[in-house]
Amino acid sequence: MLGKKMNTRDISFIALFTALTVVLAQISIPMPYGVPMTMQTFAVSLAGILLGARKGFISALLYVLLGAIGIPVFAGLSGGLGIVLGPTGGFILSFPLMAWLIGLGAQTENKLYLALGLLSGTAVNYICGMAMFSAFTGKGLDVAFVACVLPFIPTTIVKLIVAGFVGLKIRARHLIPAA
Repeated sequence: MLGKKMNTRDISFIALFTALTVVLAQISIPMPYGVPMTMQTFAVSLAGILLGARKGFISALLYVLLGAIGIPVFAGLSGGLGIVLGPTGGFILSFPLMAWLIGLGAQTENKLYLALGLLSGTAVNYICGMAMFSAFTGKGLDVAFVACVLPFIPTTIVKLIVAGFVGLKIRARHLIPAA
């Protein structure tokens, strides 16, 4: 995966999507159980679609690492290991895998594969988020589902549709080099 050489353009687009994730993380709506509704997953989805599995993974990993070392890149301009290893950290830690799965689905021109990539990446994000929320709060997976998944389903559907549509439009115009 990391054996292929990247050029300056690749590195620039990885950095651009890392920065986009930072900016969209600040669009945040607090929710009752402490898991905010953000636009991070939209940015991670776009990174997977437009950069592909490898570069999307690296972009999301860079975002996680920046936040983990304390740079305030997460929702509410927060950062640090306390966030990454806290109740909502499962969502954040899953971002690289989410981008990779979406990127795999987007690597073909088949819209069904893209849809499967978007769904599998989102499922991994939800599962990791629920697991860590449950582990840190001591609540069961049923409560984790109600707190971490159920209220987010409508907006997730909209974000996935928009990310797929926008991503395919940008790819069709060759505004970002092929993955």
